[in-house]
Amino acid sequence: MKTLLSLGHGYSAQALARRLLPAGWRVIGTTRSAAKADALRAQGIEPLLWPGDPGPALAQATHILASAAPGPEGDPFLATHASRMAEARPEWVGYLSTTGVYGDHQGGWVDEDTALTPSTERGRSRVAAERQWQALGLPLHIFRLAGIYGPGRGPFEKVRDGTARRIVKPGQVFSRIHVEDIAQVLEASIRHPEPGAIYNVCDDDPAPPEDVLGYAAELIGLPPPPEVPYDEAEMTPMARSFYAESKRVRNDRIKERLGVRLIHPDYRSGLRALLATGG
Repeated sequence: MKTLLSLGHGYSAQALARRLLPAGWRVIGTTRSAAKADALRAQGIEPLLWPGDPGPALAQATHILASAAPGPEGDPFLATHASRMAEARPEWVGYLSTTGVYGDHQGGWVDEDTALTPSTERGRSRVAAERQWQALGLPLHIFRLAGIYGPGRGPFEKVRDGTARRIVKPGQVFSRIHVEDIAQVLEASIRHPEPGAIYNVCDDDPAPPEDVLGYAAELIGLPPPPEVPYDEAEMTPMARSFYAESKRVRNDRIKERLGVRLIHPDYRSGLRALLATGG
């Protein structure tokens, strides 16, 4: 039986599982919470409490997906189980990274061959984690994800309750990706494995963040949220770090090598779909 071991079974991995389970796959997902374990079980996923012994799951897994964020010691699973992971014999391994590994390009374009020059600690940790996974000699595929949105991660609630602000930093653009497109890229890679491949996973339309909020307001018939200059905006350190980098990310490789046709090629399509299904 095809068995996916999902290390850090979060938002994107759940979207992939929704595609695999109806096709007869077995999905094992790690979690640190007993309550979340019950929720996973209700979705048809076999929970594996972490930290724990991954040995049996590693032995049974035909496919492995790692999506947990790295910590100070690098990837949290490899920090404790690198040797056991290296002994596994899966057909396919996927690592979910971030386009933050490219650093700041002042709005310029990047692709998978662009040098990795991260400007944030988060980006540097991702580069280190990518290299940790590459060093294991497994049939690894790296997926560098742009900003993720989808059900439960849309802008409509903040626009409706009046807390949304359009933070304006001249020249700032972000690339994005709907979670269902992440899932279809991963599924396509599983069907057409290419060990060693690296893929940018983003839509076709990098755009300023204030445009996205403005369009969300337009869709629900509300005025655009107020504009706030970046230098005056109150933001968490995490939010401010996103604005430290501006780039446009190319996605040609997922189309040319995996045959992917994006479900939501831009944020307008994605937001319309979210609104149609309840926001």
